[in-house]
Amino acid sequence: MAIRRPPILIVVFLVILTAGVRIATADEPVPAPWPHQFHALMFMNYSGDLSMIDLWYDWTNGRNFNIIQEQLGGITYDLEWNNGTSFIYSLDESKSCRSAQLEVGILRPNWLDGAKYLGQRHVNGFHCNVWEKVDFIWYYEDVETKRPVQWIFYTGREAHVMTFEVGAVLEDEKWQAPVYCFNKEKKKKKGLSLEGGLREFKGYKEKAVL
Repeated sequence: MAIRRPPILIVVFLVILTAGVRIATADEPVPAPWPHQFHALMFMNYSGDLSMIDLWYDWTNGRNFNIIQEQLGGITYDLEWNNGTSFIYSLDESKSCRSAQLEVGILRPNWLDGAKYLGQRHVNGFHCNVWEKVDFIWYYEDVETKRPVQWIFYTGREAHVMTFEVGAVLEDEKWQAPVYCFNKEKKKKKGLSLEGGLREFKGYKEKAVL
């Protein structure tokens, strides 16, 4: 004859189990805020379309700079300010430039606040914590060092962080957009647009404020 467990023991067990789940949730890691100033080199891959991004992040002075080198191609400069002003230009003989005014400034250091924790994964030889932000970007951070290792946009474009120098600052004179960016009659170069990686950088900045 089977022995029936007292209902009170089952209730106690469920209470303990539920409490344990709450504790595990409360103890989930959170992404480390970005340093107020850093320099990173990133390898970008979008279905075999490759590029390198030289990123200078300077929250202290309200500015962000993406220097994009296309594989065996040209260089595009994407200069952003915290007032929403952005210049996208080349420094070749075409002297092409376009400007934009966005509703938000550069990414704040804690832009990953509120991201959904997805657990741990091994990526590129690193043991990482993984978060997802508003179904737009998946962010991988090294468990031990808290440095970003990779992030993936919803389009599948992957950013692999090659170097990450905390505290590195680009010289002030390098932050000045060329004079022809302020010439309204200057035509933009064909292909200089917010397509591809540049559009995604603008997009995830806007989504990150959610």
